[in-house]
Amino acid sequence: MKHHMYNPDFNFVKAPIEFNKYTDRDTLQYCLGATLYMPGTKDIREKVLNHQLPVTSFVMCCEDAIKAEDLPIAEQNILDTLDWFADRIDEGKMSLNDLPLIFMRIRNPEQFRDFVPRITKRQANILTGFNFPKFNSKNALGMMRTLVETNARLGCLLYGMPILEGEEIAFIETRGQELLLLENILEPYKELILNIRVGGTDMSSLFGVRRGINSTVYDIMPVRDALSDILNAFNRFNNYCVSGAVWEYFRAYMDDDIDDVIKRNFHSALIKGQDIVNPAIDGLLREVMLDRANGFVGKTIIHPTHAKFVNAMFTVVEEEYNDALQILGTSGGVIKSKGGGKMNEIGPHHRWAEKIVRRANVYGVVKTEDSVLNLVLGKKE
Repeated sequence: MKHHMYNPDFNFVKAPIEFNKYTDRDTLQYCLGATLYMPGTKDIREKVLNHQLPVTSFVMCCEDAIKAEDLPIAEQNILDTLDWFADRIDEGKMSLNDLPLIFMRIRNPEQFRDFVPRITKRQANILTGFNFPKFNSKNALGMMRTLVETNARLGCLLYGMPILEGEEIAFIETRGQELLLLENILEPYKELILNIRVGGTDMSSLFGVRRGINSTVYDIMPVRDALSDILNAFNRFNNYCVSGAVWEYFRAYMDDDIDDVIKRNFHSALIKGQDIVNPAIDGLLREVMLDRANGFVGKTIIHPTHAKFVNAMFTVVEEEYNDALQILGTSGGVIKSKGGGKMNEIGPHHRWAEKIVRRANVYGVVKTEDSVLNLVLGKKE
């Protein structure tokens, strides 16, 4: 699996790498990109086999996306799906590198404990890990211990992805203490945590608000403050990879209606709030631009058409890639950037440079910001 496979002829400055669930964690945590959430009852097997699902990671959900009475159906569908992919690999019809990273979103800690004994090692070879909704200091330790026990029983590595979205994180009087508790609980299990994810919709619901199609999650002040503190706790020193909140609006345009979009100044239009594609996609692009600026990597999506936009936005522009290489290749001090337009301070910019190089390896390097839309539109550059 690798990003931007829908545009195989694109002329990258540096092409993205290939990855699968066994790629080392330090790299893999950057690879998820646009992670598609779908009901655990959905059958996507043929679409994946025939390369009709344009995502590099997806989550089969046993929580909010399904009715309680459908949980047994979802659980069995997930197990059947893992077996089906294992069969196709055994038959030589696909390889592990053809598979998106596959996750299961559990319903609650009790369901997690009841379900994992049913997973076989063969199925675990296909599954990348679990999403833990409503993750908090009361249930965190139990879920992590269950994950450790499951890995030990199966003799393999399945990752956990906590989702921070509950009252303990959203409300100001408890947030600081809760984040500190979670940091301490997760530290011994750090190598099992692939992503920290955030629940923007759940937190918004606590305040009775919802962002509109022309705004971003950063315009919802109570949620913005919570996201800021989550980044403060888990993104410092590049300790964890934190993924951005879900975008709730679908794409709504025909491909042949937007060919002339490339003639516009893409990056300038984003910053100025000018029309680019349509309100749903324009809002998504602006929010991802803010995600990226604040240190999020990747984003939850609810429709597969969003994937190529999100993943393209996490590509690295050649100028910043050269800056990052210059910073990492210099022992100290202050130097002028290769392009001459900025100052590179070796010490303060070092962690930024590390993150840029990791993003560049996973998403690729493009010439300019305008190249991002060329990539999305299938242009060769």
